[in-house]
Amino acid sequence: MFKGSTGNKTMKDDSFKDFVLDQLQELDDVEARRMFGGFGLYQDETFFGIIHKGRLYFKIDETTVGEYRKRKMKPFRPNARQTLKSYYQVPVDIIDDRDQLAEWAQSALRCQSTKG
Repeated sequence: MFKGSTGNKTMKDDSFKDFVLDQLQELDDVEARRMFGGFGLYQDETFFGIIHKGRLYFKIDETTVGEYRKRKMKPFRPNARQTLKSYYQVPVDIIDDRDQLAEWAQSALRCQSTKG
């Protein structure tokens, strides 16, 4: 079970990145590229997620944001003055469940692919 962002300590970004990539292994061609002081998640050239300070964020849109808000998840804040409202934190129970995480990642990919 993953305890990185809810326990007393956060996992180091590299360890968490490796864990997330392992959890997403059923999706083809997913890779993590360094960015934002963390990592961007890509499938081929489609950017759909962010790993930052031991937390995972996925791209959202008006059809998916409700599920994140219902679980009291917050948008990505790389610093105190900036908030990216199009990326929301993925709940730990979803990260721990490989099948659910793949579904949420596919939803994030669909959000990104509909943004012409």
